[in-house]
Amino acid sequence: MTRYDSIICDLGDVLFTWSPPSSHAIPPKTLREIFSSATWFEYEKGRVSQQTCYDRLGHELSLNPADVRKAIEDSCASLKWDKNLASFFRELKDANREALRIFAMSNISRPDYEALRSISSDMDWSIFDDIFTSFAAGRRKPELGFYRYTLSQASLDPSRTIFIDDKLENVLSARSQGLYGLMYHNFTELKQSLLNLLGNPVLRGQGYLKQNAGHLTSECAGLAIQENFAQLLILDMTNDRSLVDLDVPKEGKWNFFPGDGQLTTANFPCDLDTTSLGLTVIRAKEEVAASTMDEMLLYVNEDGIVQTYFDCTRPRIDPVVCVNVLSLFYSYGRGNEINPTLEWVHQVLLHRAYLQGSRYYETAECFLFFLYRFISGCDSPVIHNRFYPLLKDRVMERIGMEGDGLALAMRLIVCDFTKVKNEIDLQTLRDLQREDGGWDSGLIYKYGSSGLSIGNRGLTTVMAIHAIQSSSLVRSSL
Repeated sequence: MTRYDSIICDLGDVLFTWSPPSSHAIPPKTLREIFSSATWFEYEKGRVSQQTCYDRLGHELSLNPADVRKAIEDSCASLKWDKNLASFFRELKDANREALRIFAMSNISRPDYEALRSISSDMDWSIFDDIFTSFAAGRRKPELGFYRYTLSQASLDPSRTIFIDDKLENVLSARSQGLYGLMYHNFTELKQSLLNLLGNPVLRGQGYLKQNAGHLTSECAGLAIQENFAQLLILDMTNDRSLVDLDVPKEGKWNFFPGDGQLTTANFPCDLDTTSLGLTVIRAKEEVAASTMDEMLLYVNEDGIVQTYFDCTRPRIDPVVCVNVLSLFYSYGRGNEINPTLEWVHQVLLHRAYLQGSRYYETAECFLFFLYRFISGCDSPVIHNRFYPLLKDRVMERIGMEGDGLALAMRLIVCDFTKVKNEIDLQTLRDLQREDGGWDSGLIYKYGSSGLSIGNRGLTTVMAIHAIQSSSLVRSSL
């Protein structure tokens, strides 16, 4: 069930737009002065008549009152209503039936309101359950009295009400009364925000995944990248084979690319990272896994740390790769065979060496997430006792820091595992959900030589769904 059951929307410059008359005795700059004057404010509150308002403005600004009247009438005549927004409001009401009420709240005089209704007679005004005007309330935004009047008249709970306006001072006053304030910039942005506030993020995300099942492809520099790692991770997080496009190798070793390398050498070697993930997500026969791990032990450096590739000509190390290799070895009861790798991973965590990412991974959250995956899947109390408290401290340090959807989701998943409440990043993640239900491509890894980054919308969406679901469980248990 959505938290919000009501929307209050401004009319001018949100649902309606207008154009100042270009060929007129009163220039646009002066017209703006009129609309921000104390006299105009009194007129909008219904405290002075239309003619008195025009006469006063003429005196105050050295203008002919007749010119003021003509400028106002021409401005009103230029009003156009946003058909997209009106239709969207109708869709929201129809989709939510009696569960959502929509109201208008406008700074407007009685004569101008009557002119507005006449000009927009073809608009579906029934999208509004009621319309609250400054002339009827005797108050105007951003005065708090107008908000209190509207809330009282409509019997609204401010904590369940969304307020939309194009002026910051009006939104600020609404927020000060407990409403959820949205600054209006354009229809596209508003639509996404309202869908995120009113819709079920998990169901919408799952809809995106189903719609794109089998085509959740990675991308780099605008190019589609066919690769196995993201597909394996999606499968690991969802246990839904229909979502991914995977070619499982007959032998134990996996390659990052299912075919030739892309944006790198065509003849790309198999790697310990993808292989470790592959053998923990899709379990191989014991003898196949054993021989593969035996071969991995041949690719360690002089410090005894496992390397990235099954290729002696590419001597690379990466702490995230090391964590994934640890996951594999411990899952098969062979963790004691790579102790130097375990020690180095602990030092990386202890001294925060991961903060700027690594050679192959973009963010600090990648290291923390895969470390969570290792610890949560390991049945060794020694590993748990050694790493869990430190992982909890490190993820708490990341709360509120900037990050894309994938980084935020990974952070939240680790927070859930370590029983850390993180409402800040949860709200930010929810705000990033797109209109189609998915999240934008978060960056996970990069080419070591060129630094080109690779992302995947499907993986980010899967992670975000998992993070939102797990965070909801944390909240309900606190």
